[in-house]
Amino acid sequence: MNSKKGITIALLAFFTLISASLFAQKGKRDFYELRIYHIENASQESQIDGYLEKALLPALHRNGVAKVGVFKPIASQPDAGKKVYLFIPYSSMKVYEKMAEKLVKDQAYQTAGSAYINAPFDNPPYKRIEKAFLLAFTGHPRFTESKVTGPKKDRVYELRSYESQTERLHEQKVKMFNEGEMDIFTKLEFNPVFYGQVISGAYMPNLMYMTTFSNMESRDAHWDKFRTDPDWERMKVMPEYQNIMNKNDQRLLYPTEYSDF
Repeated sequence: MNSKKGITIALLAFFTLISASLFAQKGKRDFYELRIYHIENASQESQIDGYLEKALLPALHRNGVAKVGVFKPIASQPDAGKKVYLFIPYSSMKVYEKMAEKLVKDQAYQTAGSAYINAPFDNPPYKRIEKAFLLAFTGHPRFTESKVTGPKKDRVYELRSYESQTERLHEQKVKMFNEGEMDIFTKLEFNPVFYGQVISGAYMPNLMYMTTFSNMESRDAHWDKFRTDPDWERMKVMPEYQNIMNKNDQRLLYPTEYSDF
């Protein structure tokens, strides 16, 4: 009986993923690529910056992706100087699938990105690349450009990752966002960029989202308001939302000068 139940759950998870993928194909919800370059030194950071600014972002713009985000950990973070985050919002999975072929045929991209593309084995531009692919929440189906202003070096873009113990509990946390938690963020002007379910990545079941602030003081003040908000006080004690996640990972980033938002 336990074996059959396990197979049923696995099949349900598989068909849920297929359904979500088909929905994304139809362009109803954005499909996100989050790419994290792990770097070891300033030379690699410079190579990544040059490639993204001069080659990849212009090529993505030419091929239909209007806004691309590039971020780095703020100085107080333990991974400062060790990672570069690239966020690409695609209007559908189909757009993502065709992008690699378009880049191969894009001569301007191939020329501008030659040093990165053809980097020798003994001088790579990064230690490794970590990727996650996400499907936008039904309650926030499209990427939203941040309305935060001020110097980019002072801004705080908070990328949060919520892992759950099981797929069912993960779906409950997604439901919590879709049925109220996102509304609270909007009401309190957290300037959200995206909310998405991780459909492929190193950490699953998982969801991720990004909120944005003009500086660290603003970020802290917003979270203070959130913790005491009456709608949140009501929602967080609802029985259906108890014990639905086991890890909250917070990454505090700032946008590079060449980032689109």
